[in-house]
Amino acid sequence: MMLSALPLLARAEPVILVVGDSISAGFGVPLQQGWVALLQRNVQQRQPQLQVINASSSGETTQGGLTRLPALLKQHQPDLTIIELGGNDGLRGTPIPVIRRNLERMVQLAQAAGSDVMLLGMQIPPNYGARYTELFSRSFTELAERFELPVVPFLLDGIATEPGLMQSDGIHPTAAAQPRMTALVEPLVQQWLQERQ
Repeated sequence: MMLSALPLLARAEPVILVVGDSISAGFGVPLQQGWVALLQRNVQQRQPQLQVINASSSGETTQGGLTRLPALLKQHQPDLTIIELGGNDGLRGTPIPVIRRNLERMVQLAQAAGSDVMLLGMQIPPNYGARYTELFSRSFTELAERFELPVVPFLLDGIATEPGLMQSDGIHPTAAAQPRMTALVEPLVQQWLQERQ
């Protein structure tokens, strides 16, 4: 029998790809204390072979993530792609339709590559008015509803307004906040792991 005729074996150990900005890259926090590293540590207790690849980059926008995503999908072939982008777009006043379109395209690319998708939402200060702020915040949940994706509506929920949990810039969470962020994401990841068994 020719080798090429053999069916491909399903990969036993899942690969999770995190595509985010400085919030997920762990800006100002030791890498091993970031929420992505903590997530990996926690889920590996049950599935030691599971891989969590953090492809987050400080300053990343939805356009930058969209540009990088095809190569990341090809390289890592993730089973789950976690998208945490949009905060930098919002801080720069990027038009909401542009943000939504970029995120939507990222979801579609990941799904076309055979990956499940999870969204991590963000909120921004009302610098550009209440309407922009509200539309920005709703973009994540509306996109998740449209594509039936698991979503954390606000990754800094219970963190952004708590003294000691945000760095002096008021944008990036401290090391003390990282476990709380992990606690928001991990239940959805654990549920995803159970459903794929």
